[in-house]
Amino acid sequence: MQVKFAQEFLVQCQSEAQVLIEQHWQEIAMHKSKIKLNPDWDAYEALEASGQLSIFTARLKGKLVGYFVTVNARNPHYMDHVFAANDVLYLSPIARRGWAGLGLIKFAERCLQDDGVSVMAINTKVHRPFDAVLKRLGFEQAERVYTKFLGDN
Repeated sequence: MQVKFAQEFLVQCQSEAQVLIEQHWQEIAMHKSKIKLNPDWDAYEALEASGQLSIFTARLKGKLVGYFVTVNARNPHYMDHVFAANDVLYLSPIARRGWAGLGLIKFAERCLQDDGVSVMAINTKVHRPFDAVLKRLGFEQAERVYTKFLGDN
Protein backbone atom coordinates (compact mmCIF):
# COMPACT_ATOMS: atom_id res chain seq x y z
CA MET A 1 0.00 0.00 0.00
CA GLN A 2 1.64 3.21 -1.20
CA VAL A 3 0.20 6.15 0.74
CA LYS A 4 1.27 9.55 -0.55
CA PHE A 5 1.48 12.62 1.65
CA ALA A 6 0.94 16.24 0.67
CA GLN A 7 0.34 19.66 2.12
CA GLU A 8 -2.95 20.94 0.73
CA PHE A 9 -5.24 23.93 0.95
CA LEU A 10 -8.72 23.59 2.42
CA VAL A 11 -10.38 24.03 -0.97
CA GLN A 12 -8.44 21.01 -2.28
CA CYS A 13 -9.67 18.54 0.33
CA GLN A 14 -12.73 19.95 2.15
CA SER A 15 -15.48 18.21 0.18
CA GLU A 16 -13.61 14.91 0.08
CA ALA A 17 -12.85 15.12 3.80
CA GLN A 18 -16.52 15.22 4.80
CA VAL A 19 -16.84 11.42 4.87
CA LEU A 20 -13.62 11.00 6.87
CA ILE A 21 -14.65 13.73 9.31
CA GLU A 22 -17.90 11.87 10.02
CA GLN A 23 -16.02 8.57 10.48
CA HIS A 24 -13.53 10.32 12.76
CA TRP A 25 -16.32 11.83 14.90
CA GLN A 26 -18.14 8.49 15.15
CA GLU A 27 -14.95 6.74 16.22
CA ILE A 28 -13.53 9.07 18.85
CA ALA A 29 -15.88 11.90 19.83
CA MET A 30 -17.07 12.18 23.41
CA HIS A 31 -20.56 13.40 24.38
CA LYS A 32 -21.97 12.54 20.92
CA SER A 33 -25.53 12.74 22.17
CA LYS A 34 -24.93 16.32 23.36
CA ILE A 35 -22.34 17.72 20.94
CA LYS A 36 -23.14 17.20 17.27
CA LEU A 37 -20.53 17.36 14.55
CA ASN A 38 -20.75 20.80 12.94
CA PRO A 39 -17.42 22.12 11.59
CA ASP A 40 -17.09 25.90 11.38
CA TRP A 41 -15.69 26.07 7.84
CA ASP A 42 -15.62 29.89 7.94
CA ALA A 43 -13.27 29.73 10.94
CA TYR A 44 -11.00 27.26 9.12
CA GLU A 45 -10.98 29.52 6.05
CA ALA A 46 -10.07 32.52 8.22
CA LEU A 47 -7.25 30.58 9.89
CA GLU A 48 -5.95 29.53 6.51
CA ALA A 49 -6.18 33.09 5.14
CA SER A 50 -4.14 34.33 8.12
CA GLY A 51 -1.45 31.69 7.53
CA GLN A 52 -2.24 29.83 10.74
CA LEU A 53 -3.73 26.62 9.31
CA SER A 54 -1.69 23.74 7.95
CA ILE A 55 -3.38 20.73 6.34
CA PHE A 56 -1.48 17.55 5.60
CA THR A 57 -3.16 14.73 3.74
CA ALA A 58 -2.65 11.03 3.16
CA ARG A 59 -3.93 9.62 -0.12
CA LEU A 60 -4.12 6.08 -1.39
CA LYS A 61 -4.48 5.82 -5.18
CA GLY A 62 -5.55 9.48 -5.14
CA LYS A 63 -8.32 8.96 -2.57
CA LEU A 64 -8.15 10.86 0.72
CA VAL A 65 -7.57 8.35 3.55
CA GLY A 66 -6.24 10.63 6.27
CA TYR A 67 -5.51 14.13 7.43
CA PHE A 68 -3.47 15.96 10.02
CA VAL A 69 -4.40 19.60 10.66
CA THR A 70 -2.55 22.07 12.86
CA VAL A 71 -3.21 25.61 14.00
CA ASN A 72 0.05 27.53 14.15
CA ALA A 73 0.71 30.65 16.17
CA ARG A 74 3.33 32.49 18.13
CA ASN A 75 3.10 31.42 21.72
CA PRO A 76 2.32 34.30 24.10
CA HIS A 77 4.72 32.81 26.67
CA TYR A 78 7.55 32.44 24.14
CA MET A 79 7.19 35.14 21.50
CA ASP A 80 10.26 33.97 19.59
CA HIS A 81 8.62 30.62 18.79
CA VAL A 82 5.74 29.38 16.67
CA PHE A 83 3.81 26.45 18.12
CA ALA A 84 1.79 24.08 15.94
CA ALA A 85 -1.16 22.70 17.90
CA ASN A 86 -2.81 19.59 16.50
CA ASP A 87 -6.44 20.26 15.61
CA VAL A 88 -7.36 16.89 14.11
CA LEU A 89 -5.49 13.77 13.08
CA TYR A 90 -7.22 10.82 11.48
CA LEU A 91 -6.42 7.85 9.30
CA SER A 92 -9.17 5.64 7.95
CA PRO A 93 -8.86 2.02 9.12
CA ILE A 94 -7.59 0.92 5.69
CA ALA A 95 -4.63 3.28 6.01
CA ARG A 96 -3.63 2.24 9.53
CA ARG A 97 -1.72 -0.82 8.42
CA GLY A 98 1.98 -0.30 7.91
CA TRP A 99 3.70 3.00 8.47
CA ALA A 100 1.15 5.50 7.13
CA GLY A 101 0.52 7.12 10.52
CA LEU A 102 4.20 7.57 11.22
CA GLY A 103 4.75 8.82 7.70
CA LEU A 104 1.98 11.41 7.88
CA ILE A 105 3.24 12.83 11.16
CA LYS A 106 6.87 12.86 9.98
CA PHE A 107 5.85 14.57 6.74
CA ALA A 108 3.93 17.25 8.67
CA GLU A 109 6.86 17.68 11.04
CA ARG A 110 9.27 18.38 8.15
CA CYS A 111 6.87 20.84 6.51
CA LEU A 112 6.16 22.68 9.75
CA GLN A 113 9.86 22.88 10.57
CA ASP A 114 10.50 24.35 7.10
CA ASP A 115 7.77 26.91 7.86
CA GLY A 116 9.56 28.04 11.04
CA VAL A 117 7.55 26.12 13.64
CA SER A 118 9.55 25.44 16.82
CA VAL A 119 7.19 23.11 18.69
CA MET A 120 4.54 20.69 17.47
CA ALA A 121 1.97 19.41 19.96
CA ILE A 122 -0.27 16.42 19.29
CA ASN A 123 -3.12 15.49 21.58
CA THR A 124 -4.64 12.01 21.83
CA LYS A 125 -7.90 10.73 23.27
CA VAL A 126 -7.42 8.62 26.37
CA HIS A 127 -9.85 6.02 25.03
CA ARG A 128 -7.99 5.87 21.65
CA PRO A 129 -4.34 6.57 22.47
CA PHE A 130 -1.39 6.23 20.14
CA ASP A 131 1.28 7.17 22.66
CA ALA A 132 3.70 4.48 21.44
CA VAL A 133 3.71 6.03 17.96
CA LEU A 134 4.39 9.50 19.35
CA LYS A 135 7.16 8.27 21.65
CA ARG A 136 8.74 6.44 18.72
CA LEU A 137 8.79 9.77 16.86
CA GLY A 138 10.52 11.54 19.76
CA PHE A 139 7.52 13.25 21.35
CA GLU A 140 7.38 13.68 25.12
CA GLN A 141 4.26 13.77 27.23
CA ALA A 142 3.95 17.37 28.35
CA GLU A 143 0.49 17.84 29.88
CA ARG A 144 -2.74 16.17 30.88
CA VAL A 145 -6.04 17.71 29.92
CA TYR A 146 -9.32 17.09 31.73
CA THR A 147 -12.69 17.96 30.28
CA LYS A 148 -16.19 18.27 31.70
CA PHE A 149 -19.38 18.87 29.75
CA LEU A 150 -21.04 22.05 31.06
CA GLY A 151 -23.87 22.39 28.56
CA ASP A 152 -27.55 22.11 29.33
CA ASN A 153 -28.50 19.10 27.21
